[in-house]
Amino acid sequence: MKVLIAPDKFKDSLSAIEVCSALTKGLKKNNSFIDIISFPMADGGDGSLKTINHYFNLKPHDLIVNDPLFNPIKSTYYLSQNTAYIEMSLASGLALLDEEDRNCMFTSSFGTGELINDALNKGATTINLFIGGSATNDGGIGIASALGYRFYDASENLLSPIGQNLLLINRIDKSKVQFNFHELKVRVVFDVKNPLYGKNGAAYIYAAQKGASLIEIEKLDKGLVNLESSLLAHGFPSIAKIPGAGAAGGVGGGAIAFLDAKLVSGIEFFIEISQIEKKIKDYDLIITGEGKLDSQTRYGKAISGICSLAKKYNKPIIAVCGDSVRGTYESLGFKKVYKILDKTESVDSAMKNTRHYLSEIGKEIAHNFYI
Repeated sequence: MKVLIAPDKFKDSLSAIEVCSALTKGLKKNNSFIDIISFPMADGGDGSLKTINHYFNLKPHDLIVNDPLFNPIKSTYYLSQNTAYIEMSLASGLALLDEEDRNCMFTSSFGTGELINDALNKGATTINLFIGGSATNDGGIGIASALGYRFYDASENLLSPIGQNLLLINRIDKSKVQFNFHELKVRVVFDVKNPLYGKNGAAYIYAAQKGASLIEIEKLDKGLVNLESSLLAHGFPSIAKIPGAGAAGGVGGGAIAFLDAKLVSGIEFFIEISQIEKKIKDYDLIITGEGKLDSQTRYGKAISGICSLAKKYNKPIIAVCGDSVRGTYESLGFKKVYKILDKTESVDSAMKNTRHYLSEIGKEIAHNFYI
């Protein structure tokens, strides 16, 4: 039997590459000659660049930029000829802040804009921006500010590009923007399809996990409404209802307006660059997985894309995960779901020993499917 492994990362435990390695070790425990091929996946979230480096030989560029609270931090992006690969979480990510410092009223995507600016100054004509894991809800005005845009209130005071100030934007000045984004190719790789504002928008769905209170969430949502109004008043396109506009605190929509960007589904992007579809039809069993299967799994996540390919070529597919929410993944067509928490009742043990448990699950899969 030929087995293809295509998981996402297990967040805070193992990268997608490490997940592939652990499963392979278990699958080969009693049959070292088994035919296994690995395609680590991502969906545009944090860790995307690590996965991309599995497929491409990229050149890293280190840079001191502003973190979400405007403190200096060393960050990295990657270049391949004239194409830049930039991960928002490495400059403006939630994981960069201590828990007590997380509040997207006061954070900015400015540092991500500095990475983009540096790449463009080094000759990049294509930007691939991965926007998962952000600490911000600034509608992309931080990125825009780093690239020359200026935002003013009704009294002509220059505004700091943070979430709190979205509500105050009255004038947008682009006279200091140095790049013609209509001549560049900017692709924003995202993993959620939320609109810019409203009950399913950036603030109401994601701001709480970024430290905002209920009152602050209402203000941030109104701020994004004001951003849309200000954009329209200054000749920018409407972004409010575009699926994905609310990704990364509105960076999805902001990038469309300020950078003439195109939004790209994360899993579609990784299916394209990995060329996995050319291989999947030649394999007998597909294994995918992520840290937790939940209500989001069906909607644009890496697993849903792999399941679609398995269904297209009528291949059996199974999933491995740390845990799962019952009733959220049946429509994906798994023959079986293996959970680490079936092997240990301790979440702490599951997180610390993920590699071991995945190897054990790999061994179990080989036995159950007569590999």
